[in-house]
Amino acid sequence: MIQYYYEDTDFIFKNKTLNSKWLRLVAESEIRRIGDVSIIFCSDNYILDVNQRYLQHDYFTDIITFDYCEGARLSGDLFISVDSVRENSLEYGTEFRDELNRVIVHGILHLIGYDDHTEEEIAEMRKKEDYYLSLRELL
Repeated sequence: MIQYYYEDTDFIFKNKTLNSKWLRLVAESEIRRIGDVSIIFCSDNYILDVNQRYLQHDYFTDIITFDYCEGARLSGDLFISVDSVRENSLEYGTEFRDELNRVIVHGILHLIGYDDHTEEEIAEMRKKEDYYLSLRELL
């Protein structure tokens, strides 16, 4: 089950049903199934606190993914800074909604097992993001 939460933000995510359907499709396409996934929309300050407290990182980021997966069952927490996503959409010249969807699927891809530490991994992650974003448009 995918659940949506808000911390330190006035942002309200619309189309939860469509989004959940899309993320189930992503999981199934990767031979996985959705377990307990929490998507927590928050502010820059909130995600910075999470980053410092749990990862000992002292910087802002657009997403932090905590992986609780067991086998093919995807479970985890996706903390998404709405502030950073908004800034990124301006920097990259994309629509906020598109950038937000990219960040969400990025977190799901981390739960599936994709990483982004090397140039090769980053290229594979971006390819997967693009593919799944194109499927979302078909729903």
